[in-house]
Amino acid sequence: MRRLSYFFHRVVRIDRKRMADTMDVLVERSGKSRAWLLADMLRCAVKYNAGYMDYKIAQMWKLDDRQKRTVITRGISNDIVRRMNDKSYWHFFDDKTQFNTLFADHVRRKWVLITPDTDLGRLEDITAAGKPLIGKPLEGSSGQGILKYQPDDWAEGMEAFRAKLLADGIGILEEIVIQHPDMAALCPTSVNTCRIATLLGDKKQGIVYAFLRIGNGKVMDNVDCGGMAARIDLDSGMLLTVGADKAGNTYEKHPMTGTPIVGFNIPYWEEAKAMCLEAAQKVPQMRFVAWDVAITPDGPTFIEGNSFPSHAVPQFAAHYPDGIGILPEFEKFIDLK
Repeated sequence: MRRLSYFFHRVVRIDRKRMADTMDVLVERSGKSRAWLLADMLRCAVKYNAGYMDYKIAQMWKLDDRQKRTVITRGISNDIVRRMNDKSYWHFFDDKTQFNTLFADHVRRKWVLITPDTDLGRLEDITAAGKPLIGKPLEGSSGQGILKYQPDDWAEGMEAFRAKLLADGIGILEEIVIQHPDMAALCPTSVNTCRIATLLGDKKQGIVYAFLRIGNGKVMDNVDCGGMAARIDLDSGMLLTVGADKAGNTYEKHPMTGTPIVGFNIPYWEEAKAMCLEAAQKVPQMRFVAWDVAITPDGPTFIEGNSFPSHAVPQFAAHYPDGIGILPEFEKFIDLK
């Protein structure tokens, strides 16, 4: 009953233009007819809670039923989050100031809450080094609303700078994370972060998956901002797969730097895992958290934690060449039936 309810809820709210555009792409890529794709897509929606973007990202037209059952679709992902995470505790992750305060030992950078009453002395302190800063909305995801500020932005004084930040919708101003030179070698325009998901399951607890998100010319590494992702081997910290973006493009080497992606080793990988596993116990009511971890010359540091992890990044078809998706990894931690 819940599956059908979710299906009809999605049908009512569907973005018809975006779906039509997606269908055009699918016809071109799959070689299938529009009628065949629509029928298969509807079947996947009812049977596997798959939306049209799930269908596109996982390239479900290529998969048989055995393979389709292993895809983590939006509906399945929503159910996992609903079961694992007590919504009354989401605020520790959704509000960036609360996150930075709670996990201060692993954030390790200056930051200032921006309000009409923000002390100008605190702005003077964070701008004193004359280095670029990052401004973020208090809530949000996918890199939306994040802006970079240069010394010219505060050249007219702290009061004018505070007014500018407020006008830009900025809720928190932070020092920029300086990433490890090896990470910058992949893409220097963005801080390339590890997405490490911890799961406090009934069967076992630990890391359920990890991906490296890599920028492609923009300030952010998010796939919604044109970035790409590659799977990280949990034991070694080595990238196992090509980089893949949300449009379905794949890269063996980074298109900007030429740095090989497959076989790249994440510095301080053991330290990054240990940090996430320790942090996962801090709010045990949040049993499924995706941590965004930057690797600096001195070790790992948190960028943020996600109370409602995106299911898109861990489900790109290029990362599962055998067609077996990531759902079996979740089943090692929790019962999905």
